[in-house]
Amino acid sequence: MAPARILITGCNRGLGLEFVRQLLELPNPPKQIFATCRDPTSPQNKKLNDLAASHPSVVVIKLEATDPASVKEASKEVESHLRGSGLNVVINNAGIMPESTLESADAEDFLHVYNTNVVGPLLVAKALLPFLKKAAEENPKGPLSSNKAALINMSTLLGSIEKTPETFFYYPVLSYRCSKAALNMMTHCQSLGYKKDGILCTAFHPGWVQTDLGGANAPLTVDQSVKGMIKVLSCLSEKHNGLLLDWEGNVVPW
Repeated sequence: MAPARILITGCNRGLGLEFVRQLLELPNPPKQIFATCRDPTSPQNKKLNDLAASHPSVVVIKLEATDPASVKEASKEVESHLRGSGLNVVINNAGIMPESTLESADAEDFLHVYNTNVVGPLLVAKALLPFLKKAAEENPKGPLSSNKAALINMSTLLGSIEKTPETFFYYPVLSYRCSKAALNMMTHCQSLGYKKDGILCTAFHPGWVQTDLGGANAPLTVDQSVKGMIKVLSCLSEKHNGLLLDWEGNVVPW
């Protein structure tokens, strides 16, 4: 069963857009899908807007995750649509991955990527926390799960310190790796801090996917990755709290 109410960031393309599409195709789709993007009026968002036009359950919301004012406005809009109900799942999917090596990386590169990939998810999680808590309160005796309340941060195998020797030389992306390692730490901290509120927190590695970030040579299609992650999402329990899981549900070491 899909979560009743779910919010996903970065829905204008790639994994975010595919999450919206596949959730709508489930036998029991969510009652509400909040699909956020930086500029809903942009021609780039036509596919997302078309989905929303044909599915009343999809609400497209403007959100620039690195802008506190934008996050606050988006949170107010979500609240108005929830009408007192809780928000079961937040997926922090938006992120960037510029070319970055030990030779080319500089302060501007690192700060820009860190702001998008770490600060953005932090601000979104904090703003939407009251709605996640509300969802957990609606099912006080239920175990940790995505049908109760869950915060998912989209991470990567490239953020795994233990796995770095296997991938670094052919895919350095230094600032991206470091930002995702920081996101992993934040996820682990959130899993400890929010457990008392009944909120499950975990990170996903979507695999090497054929997106703008992953490139055309990636072995996984967007369809395959998201289909796997939706399956993993539906099976989350307390044993997954504070872990990094790949698209098939396997644990990836920190």
